[in-house]
Amino acid sequence: MEMRMDFPRLVFFAYTILIPHLVAVTVAQPDLVYHNCSENVGTYSNNSTYQSNLNTLLSTLFSYKEINYGFYNFSVGQSPNEVNAIALCRGDITQDKCHSCLNDSRLQLPQRCPYQNEAIGGYDECMLRYSNRSIFRTLEILPSFYVPNPNNVSNEDVFNQALKTLLDSLRSKAASGNSLLKFATGEATGTGDKRIYGFMQCTPDLNESSCSSCLEGAINDVPACCGNKEGGRIFKPSCSLRFETFRFYDFTAANTPPPATWPPSSPSPSDNLTPPSPAIVTPTKGKKSNTSRTLILIVVPTVIISVLLISFICFFLKKRRPRGQFLSFEGETRTLESLQFQFSTIRVATDNFSDANKLGEGGFGSVYKGRLSDGQEIAVKRLSAGSKQGEQEFKNEVLLMAKLQHRNLVRLLGFCLERSERLLIYEFMPNLSLHGFIFDPIKQTQLNWEKRYKIIGGIARGLLYLHEDSRLRIIHRDLKASNILLDAEMNPKISDFGIARLFAVDQTQENTSRIMGTYGYMAPEYVLHGKFSVKSDVYSLGVLILEIISGQKNNCFHVGENTEYLLTHAWISWREGTASSMIDPTLRDGSTSEIMRCIHIGLLCVQENVADRPTMASVMLMLNSYSLNLPIPSHPAFFLRSNIDQNISSGLEHNSRSTDSDLSRSSSPINSQYIRLE
Repeated sequence: MEMRMDFPRLVFFAYTILIPHLVAVTVAQPDLVYHNCSENVGTYSNNSTYQSNLNTLLSTLFSYKEINYGFYNFSVGQSPNEVNAIALCRGDITQDKCHSCLNDSRLQLPQRCPYQNEAIGGYDECMLRYSNRSIFRTLEILPSFYVPNPNNVSNEDVFNQALKTLLDSLRSKAASGNSLLKFATGEATGTGDKRIYGFMQCTPDLNESSCSSCLEGAINDVPACCGNKEGGRIFKPSCSLRFETFRFYDFTAANTPPPATWPPSSPSPSDNLTPPSPAIVTPTKGKKSNTSRTLILIVVPTVIISVLLISFICFFLKKRRPRGQFLSFEGETRTLESLQFQFSTIRVATDNFSDANKLGEGGFGSVYKGRLSDGQEIAVKRLSAGSKQGEQEFKNEVLLMAKLQHRNLVRLLGFCLERSERLLIYEFMPNLSLHGFIFDPIKQTQLNWEKRYKIIGGIARGLLYLHEDSRLRIIHRDLKASNILLDAEMNPKISDFGIARLFAVDQTQENTSRIMGTYGYMAPEYVLHGKFSVKSDVYSLGVLILEIISGQKNNCFHVGENTEYLLTHAWISWREGTASSMIDPTLRDGSTSEIMRCIHIGLLCVQENVADRPTMASVMLMLNSYSLNLPIPSHPAFFLRSNIDQNISSGLEHNSRSTDSDLSRSSSPINSQYIRLE
C-alpha cells in the first residue's frame, strides 16, 4: 500500500526528524576524552544483524531525552546478536547537558571502534559502553583510564594526606547512595590556601559493596595516575573519580539531595551528597579531669533515661496496635513508613468517602477524589473488604509503583493500612481515563488525531520504560483503555499495577496457572497456555491502538447494523485495502497516511505468533521514523465472546479482571473460543 505524506506533515517531518539528524552528522563532535575497543569479544560485519541492533540502540539513545537521573541501560535484539548498553552522566549536570554529551558519545564511539562488538568511551561529563555480553549489575574495573593534571603540588605529603581523607569519605558517601544515584562531591583543605575538590560516582545498578570496591580500586590507582599532581581523573567501566584544586562541579546541583529510591531510606547524615570537609582535630592540654567527670555524670543518665523512655513508647504502641493491622511486606515495612498516610487524613480529604467524590468503581473497589490539607488533589483507591484477591494486588502495586518514576506512569503518593482499610493514594488525573473519552460518543469528539497520536506515543513510551529502561523489568499484564489515565493536558499515564510482574533482566518469558487480565486485551498464548512476556503487553498495546483509531471497543465493533470483533474487521479490511473504513468518523483532521501507518503498527502488535510482534523499542522507532519500512503483518488470533458466560462479558464494562476461576465457568473448551483467519 502506497503511503503519501501531505505537505505540512512533510515539512514537519523534515524539521523534526531529518534536520536534527543531518546536523548531528555534519557538526563535528569533540574527541572522546577516553575510549577502548575490546578485541577479545569479537567483531561484527557490515550489514549484519548485530550492526542493525547496535544502530537501533544508538538511535533510540538519541531520541530518548528523559534519562532518569543520568543513568540509562538498554538492550536490543536476541542472543547471539543482542546489544547491551549502559550510559551514565555525572550526577551534577543538567538533563540537557547529559543528553548532549551522550549524543556526542554515541556518534564518536562507533567511529573510534568500527565493527567492534564491545566498546567504552566518554567525556568528563558522561560515559557510554555497549557489548554483546551481559554488563548490567556487574562490577567491572578494567580497562582503566588516567588523565592527570599537569601541575605539581608544593607539599606532597600534606596534600596526599588531605586527599586520601577526602576520597575515603567520598567513597562511603557515594557507595551508600540509592538505586537511582550513587554520586558524591566534597572538599578539603590542601596545602597553603588551596582547597581540594573531589567527586566520585558509580553506575547505580551496583550494590553498595561493589560500588565501594570499585572506588577503592580507583583510589589505589591515584599514585599511578596522578602522583604529586594537583588533580586527576580516573575512569573505570563501573565507577570514576576526579579531584582538582578548583571547583569543577556544579555546587548547587551537587548539594541537592539524591532522589528517593524504593524502599525509601530513613533520613541520615549519609543522605547528603556533599560530605563535610575532613576535620583536623587538635588535642587540648591542661583541661581539668573533673570536666570529663561532670560530662559523664550528665550524659550517661540522660542517655539511659532516653533509651528507657523510647523503649516504653515502642512497647506501648506495639501493645496498642490491633493484630492484623498491617500487611507483611517481607521486612520492608520500616522503609515504607514515609509513604504511609493516616486513615483519618484520607477520610477527611474525601469527605468520608462521599458519593459526590466517587470517581468510579473497579473489580477491587472504588476510586474517590480527595483534597489534602495543603490543597493537593488526590485520587484514592479504596479496596473492598470482601475482595479475595485485593491483598496481594495491593502489596504488589505499592512495592512496584513506588519504584517506578516516569512521566507516562501514574505517580503513587502513598498508601494507608489501618485495620481492614487498604487505600492507595495517587496523583489526581482531572480527565480520568481514556475509556471515558474514546468510547463516549460526545467526549470522543474532543480527541482529534493530534491528541490521539500523542496518547499512543505516550503509552508506548511508558511501556518502553517498564520493559527496558527502568531499573526493573515490568510486565503490566492489564493494559487497557480504563487503565490509561489522562492529565489536564491529555498526557497518558499507565495505571493499575496490581497484577504486574517483575522479570529478571535476562528473563524473556514466564508461565502461570492463574490467568489474570481483561478479555479482549490478553494475548492468545497467555489465555491458552499461561505464558506471558513483554510481547503480551505489546499485544495489548496493539488492541489499544486500534481502539483509539476506531473509537470502538475491541469486542463490539459496529459496521452499519452488524457487529464484528475489532481485530477481525481490522485484519480483513487491511488485507483488502479498505482499512480506512475502521477510522473513527469524528476524525476529520490529521494525515490519513499517518493514521493508516498506526493501523499497520497495531496489526503488527497483535500478530498471533509471539516472535513476529515487535519489541517496544521497535514500536517507538516505527512511530517516530516515517522513513522506516514496516514489515507485512501476519494474521492475529480472534477471540469469540459468544461462548463466554455473560457474567464475564458484562464484567468487562466495569474494569474487572478475569481469573482462572472465571475461565472455568466457560460453557465450552477454551481452545474453541479462538479462530484463525488466514
